[in-house]
Amino acid sequence: MIKVVQGDRQTCQSFVEDLKSRVGQTSPEIEQSVREIIEAVRTGGDRAVKEFSKKFDGWTPESLELSRGELEAAVEECDPQFIASLRKATENIRAFHQRQKQQSRIDPLPNGVITGQRVRGLHRVGVYVPGGTAGYPSSVLMNVIPAQVAQVGEIVMATPPGRTGRPDPNILAAAYVAGVDRVFLMGGAQAVAALALGTESVPQVDKIVGPGNIFVATAKKQLYGVVDIDMIAGPSEILIVADESASPKFLAADLMSQAEHDRMASAILITPSRELAGQTVEELYRQMEYLSRKDIIQESLDRFGGVIVCESMEEAVDFANELAPEHLEICVDNPFSYIGRLDNAGSVFLGHYSPEPLGDYFAGPNHVLPTGGTARFFSPLSVDDFIKKSSFIYYPKEELQKAAPDIIRLAQTEELTAHANSIQVRVED
Repeated sequence: MIKVVQGDRQTCQSFVEDLKSRVGQTSPEIEQSVREIIEAVRTGGDRAVKEFSKKFDGWTPESLELSRGELEAAVEECDPQFIASLRKATENIRAFHQRQKQQSRIDPLPNGVITGQRVRGLHRVGVYVPGGTAGYPSSVLMNVIPAQVAQVGEIVMATPPGRTGRPDPNILAAAYVAGVDRVFLMGGAQAVAALALGTESVPQVDKIVGPGNIFVATAKKQLYGVVDIDMIAGPSEILIVADESASPKFLAADLMSQAEHDRMASAILITPSRELAGQTVEELYRQMEYLSRKDIIQESLDRFGGVIVCESMEEAVDFANELAPEHLEICVDNPFSYIGRLDNAGSVFLGHYSPEPLGDYFAGPNHVLPTGGTARFFSPLSVDDFIKKSSFIYYPKEELQKAAPDIIRLAQTEELTAHANSIQVRVED
């Protein structure tokens, strides 16, 4: 049974601590197993990746890379209406991310000094897309499109085969629609290692993005520094802040939309209305009976769900900022009056008709979001994650001579005499 509690400070803190406890340390056995997989791929290349595919997926591909024709065939295999929906979502996601683009700049000054910044996309990015118990074509769009907008040179996708050796056709169709350059049929830690290190057929990438199981997450963590990564994502979570104007039917549906992700997901409602809290709980158990993932929803709500009855909306907002949830729904009469006070959230959904699945699939903002309270300092995946910047400086001789005394003084204060000398020899020239 989902917990219904009075939201005093101590209770709210207890919820925060419970959610933090979901993201524990990886076991030493998994850490060691992943280290061995990475080393095997480092030394064995394609052969090692195929052996791990046989071991973990029950199938060994003749070729790791899929052809363009196989991607086109996947599109033909899918429901045309699904493809149409993918294309609409792609348009929205691309339009949103286009507005995030940064420009290179050059800043000339009247004295001849020139400074500036060059912005360009990464050379090559790897996108990992799970394909085991659940395939998420939407994750393809969310990871690939901002990389394209950033003008990444090449986008390489890895997704595991099923037991038959065939990948999920919906994932391949999404890759085709999104415009992925190359697709490799491989999964798990071995796929992350192949992307990070390169093999005979898999090109080495500069960054790896995308969700995965504990082995994928551990491989990304261990290879960080060899390549860049997006983030180490934890279990999904939603916090809903609601006032008396909210619909219990809507609130229950939205809580369960996150709870169905997995048994570790968290779904919390906070409201000053005890009546709304009770009605929402009743709706939860009424609607749950008709849902295919009822058992997962039930366990998720029992373990990490909650309905908190607080004293005021101000208290609810304070709790939201402390929890720093991945998804934050503001189901109130005037949601825009709160937006300026919501400092810590991955993505904020405003009003009664902006539920979290709207962001997961269609509206445009990215659904790759910080979890586990990391929205205090992390941001959603964006175009910025796929670019790199270089600054540049040009000084004429006379301007360097003017600045020389200050530079030399600063260098000498730090006892870096070679730095000072680099300036001095030009002053004396």
